[in-house]
Amino acid sequence: MQWLQDPNQRNVDNLNNVRREASRHFRRKKMEYLESKIGELENNSTMKNIRDLYRGISGFRKCYQPRAYIVKDEKGGLVTDSHNILARWMNQFSQLFNVHVVSNVRQTEIHRTEPLVPVLTAVEFEMAIEKLKQN
Repeated sequence: MQWLQDPNQRNVDNLNNVRREASRHFRRKKMEYLESKIGELENNSTMKNIRDLYRGISGFRKCYQPRAYIVKDEKGGLVTDSHNILARWMNQFSQLFNVHVVSNVRQTEIHRTEPLVPVLTAVEFEMAIEKLKQN
C-alpha cells in the first residue's frame, strides 16, 4: 500500500523483495509437495501396491484438469449451477424410484411361496467369494 501512496525507490525495492520472497515460498512449497508425492510413489512401489502406484503415475502424467459439471434438464438445455444440478438429479431419481403402479406380473411373483433365487449352501457361498476378483 505504501508503494501506491508514495512510489519512491525504497518502496519499489520493498515491493520487489516481497514478490521475490513470495515466489521463493511458493516454489519451496511446490518442491515439498512433489517430493512428498514421489515419496508416496516410492513407498507404493516397495510395498507392491501397484494400483495406487499407477494411479499416482497417471495423476502426474495427466496433470490437473478442471472438470465441468454439466447436466441436461428435461427440455434438453444445459444446467451448470450446482444447486440446479442437485435439483435435477433429485427430480430424476424421484421419478425413477416413486413408481405407484405395480404390474400384475410383479404381484404374482411377490405372492409365490418358492424363492426366485435358490438358497446357497455355505460351501457354494465360499466358492463364489473365492472366485471374486480382488479390489
